[in-house]
Amino acid sequence: MDNITLSASQTGIDTLWVMIAAFMVFLMQAGFGMLEAGLIRTKNTCNVLMNNFLDFCMATMGFFMFGYAIMFGPGNVFMGLKGWFLIGAHGEGDLSLYAHWIFHAVFCGAAATIVAGGVAERMRFKAYLTYSFIISAVIYPFVGHWIWGGGWLAKLNFADFAGSTVVHAVGGSAALIGTLILGPRIGKYNKDGSANAIEGHSMTLASLGTLILWFAWFGFNAGSTLHVGDGGQIAHVAMTTNLSAAAGRLSGMFFAWHKFGKPDLSMTMNGALAGLVAITASCAYVVPGEAVIIGAIGGIVVVLGTILLDKLRIDDPVGAVPVHFMNGIWGTLAVGIFGHKALGLANNGLAHGGGFTQLGIQFLGVITVVVFVSGGMFVVFKVIGALCGGLRVSREEEFKGLDITQHGMESYSGFEIFTTK
Repeated sequence: MDNITLSASQTGIDTLWVMIAAFMVFLMQAGFGMLEAGLIRTKNTCNVLMNNFLDFCMATMGFFMFGYAIMFGPGNVFMGLKGWFLIGAHGEGDLSLYAHWIFHAVFCGAAATIVAGGVAERMRFKAYLTYSFIISAVIYPFVGHWIWGGGWLAKLNFADFAGSTVVHAVGGSAALIGTLILGPRIGKYNKDGSANAIEGHSMTLASLGTLILWFAWFGFNAGSTLHVGDGGQIAHVAMTTNLSAAAGRLSGMFFAWHKFGKPDLSMTMNGALAGLVAITASCAYVVPGEAVIIGAIGGIVVVLGTILLDKLRIDDPVGAVPVHFMNGIWGTLAVGIFGHKALGLANNGLAHGGGFTQLGIQFLGVITVVVFVSGGMFVVFKVIGALCGGLRVSREEEFKGLDITQHGMESYSGFEIFTTK
């Protein structure tokens, strides 16, 4: 077999792997949908599922029209300036344009849908649709260009292998700003500042969603290799991803058990997701034992973060902020602590004699992204609110539920409860 044939075969194998990984990441939409639906009340289930469905549609259109050009088009260190509607755009390396686009389009959709959980049960549907398009077409691609498109952070050797910052800190920052502007749900907090539990209607759906996300994350992280090679890096990334998730789930469960007296299932599930978010930036740059440490700390962060939000009266129905925002930051910093130059990082991490060089770069990058996204989304949400008659539904609509008031249907129709004397 000549070199040309070998090259074509390798390109075909790489393309197949990237496409399979993209299809797995697409399944995250189902995972987020089931998780968020399970953790909210029945009267708002249609709404949160509609948000998840339409997130991917809006992300697809926004990323096709403007996002890919901003993220990967030729331009300057801040944004791409060519390739609108993919006209004249190019793929990455040997990957075709379409393979590269679909892989990053599903990542864009994942970032957008993180917000659905944070603003659940109180945001107008038309306002949410507008938000979803803007973050996909503009906000997310700007950050992606800085880090993955050859922008200024990439030139500083900022490292984020699969998106702790690009996807999770971006989505988590937008979720935090959204829930701050909307305010808490009716009845969530008492006058003395204490919080009331507003329990989700189906831990079964939430558990299924968590497991779907765990499975899809193997495509998310391992797919970010963008090539097969000898398969070693794919296996390495899958190993660290799985260990961090398991460690996060265990630490989240045990720490919540210690704090609340019972092994709470919702905290256990979010512990697994925290471990997954935390390892996403460093999955290729750390060894298995370090992945366990990163995930275990992530599980503790999500419990402490949930407690902190309640003390600050910030109502996040599904834990989007502790999982994605807080652990996106932690995971990004973990690269500068545990990363290995021998595994492809520009500098050794602090724990391996590299000093504060890589950690400083990671800190600068993630803080800049958080400030940019938070400021940008504050303006976006305020403008959307002004154009859509407000971000939040009325008090009466919130009591009735968004399924009926926003969509004219019920998630579980035909059920009646009869009591006998």
